[in-house]
Order: sequence, then structure tokens, then C-alpha cells
Amino acid sequence: MKKLIALFSIAGMLTFGICNTISAQDTTTAQAQTEQTTAVAPAQSLTPPPAEGKTFHQVLKEKFIEGGVPWMTPILIVLILGLALTIERIIYLNLSSTDTRKLLQKVENSLDAEGIEAAKEVCKNTRGPVAGVFFQGLDRFNEGLDVVEKSVVSYGGVLMSKLENNLSWITLFIAIAPMLGFLGTVVGMVEAFDAIEAAGDISPTVVAGGMKVALLTTVFGLIVALILQVFYNYLLTKVESIVNDMEDSTISFMDILLRYKNTKK
Repeated sequence: MKKLIALFSIAGMLTFGICNTISAQDTTTAQAQTEQTTAVAPAQSLTPPPAEGKTFHQVLKEKFIEGGVPWMTPILIVLILGLALTIERIIYLNLSSTDTRKLLQKVENSLDAEGIEAAKEVCKNTRGPVAGVFFQGLDRFNEGLDVVEKSVVSYGGVLMSKLENNLSWITLFIAIAPMLGFLGTVVGMVEAFDAIEAAGDISPTVVAGGMKVALLTTVFGLIVALILQVFYNYLLTKVESIVNDMEDSTISFMDILLRYKNTKK
């Protein structure tokens, strides 16, 4: 819960800062253009203004404003929150990855050389859920292999649920982003029809301008959903890889314990 609150706080500060930066840049640009137009108005009547290419950042900012800040800001917040959770999951899952073959070899060597306690130390000093499962099994070794197997299965289920933490939030943001875009589009269409009604005529300029502004929110919502969907599929693949590795290594771990028990008889 504390991690989730921290993520929301960071995302809120980032969003607030981005919105303030956009507003400040727009104000500064407008003032600079006004001053430049006032100062060089006579000269512009003689020479045409030079054509300047716009950067991707400038185009993105303009489209963000054209789409309507009240409707584009929630989509931006969804993107920031989704990326924050995605980055947290990527870091966590990468830290949870373990070289299971190397770990199994160390556990087996420690068991043969020094016994259960040495193998437990190996697992304790190894990072990842697989080492945690092994430690739980070794800790219950004196209670019998049946108890070890039940302990490994139950604790493995707990660790699997931890691997999938926050993935449901990412799926929620993937679903919300296009919905927010469609909502902005519908509102923009209503505003476009209001403008047509106020003008008293269906002007192509009024219709085209209103449609463009209305559809921008949908475009941004779909882009956000696509970005988060790619990361979500990567996370699912990573989780499945860790879970499969955990299950395979657990079978080998039980075989090692069985051989160790037979040698101690």
C-alpha cells in the first residue's frame, strides 16, 4: 500500500510539473511572438517569414493543447502511472531472476559437504523466489519429505502472487486510456455541433476543426494503451518464465533432498 501511495504521489508531481511547464512555455512563446511581430511588422511586409521546422516535442505539445488540456491530462496521468508501475515490476522481476542450475549445484554441494544448515545459508544468501522456496523446504526437512513438498508448494504459490503484484493495475490503465480518449472525442463532437449551431451554418472550417480536436484525444488514448500493452505482455512473459523455472527447479530440488535422505540412512 505504501508503494502504491508513493507511486501515485510521484505521478501526480510529474503530471503537475509537466502541465506547468507546458503552460509556461506557451505563455513565453506567445509573448515572444507578439513582441517579434510588433517589432518587425514593417520589415515583414517586404520579406516573407522564413520557414522553420518544428521539433517532435513542439508538435506533441501543440497537439496536446489542441486536444484540450482537461481531457488530455487524465490520459497523461494514466500513462505516467502505468509506466511507473511497469518500471517497478521490471526491476522487481529482474531482481527475482535466478540462475537455478547454479543454485541447485551449490545446494547439492553444501548438503554433501556440510549438511542442511550449510545449504540453508546458501539459499539465505541468494536473491530471488526460487532460493526462498528452497529455504522453506530445507527448514522443514526434519519433518519429512511430505511436509517439505507441501511447504514448497504453498510458499511457491505465495511468491507467485507477489510476482503478479500491480499487473492488474496496468491492465486497468490499458482499458481506461482508450475510454478517456473516446470520452474526450464525444465531448469534442458535442462542442463542434454547438459551434455549428451557434454559427447557423455548416462551415467546413468549423466541422473540420472540431473533428480534429475531438479525435486527438482518441489518438492519444490509443497510443497510451498500445505502449502499456507492449510492456504488459513483456511482464507476463517474464513472470511465466520465472514461474516455469521455479517449478522445474523445485522438482530437481526434491530429487536432491531424496538422495540426501537416502545417503543418511
